[in-house]
Amino acid sequence: MIISKKSNIKRNISIPSDKSISHRAIMLGSLATGTTRVSNFLLSDDCLATIECFRQMGITIEEGRDIIIHGKGLHGLQKPSKALYVGNSGTTIRILSGILCGQNFDTVIGGDSSINQRPMDRILIPLRQMGANITASKDDSLAPLHIRPSRLSSIAYKSPVASAQVKSSILLAGLYAKGITSVEEAVLSRNHTELMLEGFGAEIESSATKASIKGLANMKGLNIRVPGDISSAAFFMVAGLIIPDSEIYMDNIGVNPTRAGIIKVLKDMGGDITLSNHRIECGEPVCDILVRSSKLKGTEISGDIIPSLIDELPIIAVAACLAKGQTIISDAKELRVKECDRIDAMTKELNKMGADITAKDDGMIIRPVNMLKGTYVDTYNDHRIAMSLAIAGLVAEGETIINNSECISISFPQFAEIINSF
Repeated sequence: MIISKKSNIKRNISIPSDKSISHRAIMLGSLATGTTRVSNFLLSDDCLATIECFRQMGITIEEGRDIIIHGKGLHGLQKPSKALYVGNSGTTIRILSGILCGQNFDTVIGGDSSINQRPMDRILIPLRQMGANITASKDDSLAPLHIRPSRLSSIAYKSPVASAQVKSSILLAGLYAKGITSVEEAVLSRNHTELMLEGFGAEIESSATKASIKGLANMKGLNIRVPGDISSAAFFMVAGLIIPDSEIYMDNIGVNPTRAGIIKVLKDMGGDITLSNHRIECGEPVCDILVRSSKLKGTEISGDIIPSLIDELPIIAVAACLAKGQTIISDAKELRVKECDRIDAMTKELNKMGADITAKDDGMIIRPVNMLKGTYVDTYNDHRIAMSLAIAGLVAEGETIINNSECISISFPQFAEIINSF
């Protein structure tokens, strides 16, 4: 992908559907009885990997204008004929592993080289506490994972990390255990799983940072409309703020409070952001977003807000390069175990473009610069790194050449088309 400097962007942009919600719709629709119809589903590589995993376990899933899932109930999955392959999807492997621990058949689940290097002990520890028979590869902490039948017991788990993937894996394993399974976090992570479980009819309670589910639920299929993904919208929110004389409008964006930290931070930085047409769809808050070019200022980002914008920190780093004053990001060590080490990746690649960033163990110190300059940059096969660098290229002098931009299809297949239309 080759990017050149732009100005005066005035556009309505269609943002792809929420990846997190799309994954969960397939999983819970498969475990419910009857038909689940999902409109506005995200047909990205990650979500298609989830579909394929459930098809291999005997679930009929129709792809058309809507995705139609013919669920078979909690005990309707069948032994796959080969190892389940999740590609680059951490959401798929971690949450699906919780479901697989409750099945009466053996399963092996793994992914690409990136997934097979990402930490799995964060789900292995609680799932084993529930009685799961689950083994991992290298150092007993990496995928592929081998899961054998076992009898699960409910637990009350205090998670050391605020992770929706960990929480969801435990709660879905809890569907196969008698009694109440609970997960408590220090800070509330995204709660799409809890909201959707309630919609399907599971007995789930949430209060503050704790979620509890009663096992052996009888879930029924339902209709789901997936909102636009705020993590994808974040790239064009920042583009609209930092590209001169620009105004970008996006409709139908999910603004779940556990995901909307990006809006607060950009407003704190002085961003001109207007939210309108607020409504609730399938239990999720949704609105339309308008952003206008703004003079941004540096800020400090740390503490409880981090889980609500962990995926948006790379693009926030781009905005911070062009803000007035220093920006400090802390308490974000989780960035080091994403698709790549996003702290090192963003520091190295933006500094190539003339930024002034120092990496910290748990974040970055970003000092403002007068301008960025185009150059050859690498994506580390990470979709969010690739898109962040593309937005940086829109305000950089000269051309920015992005190596291996194909990884963007993991979450935003139309991204390059939109960028090229500017």
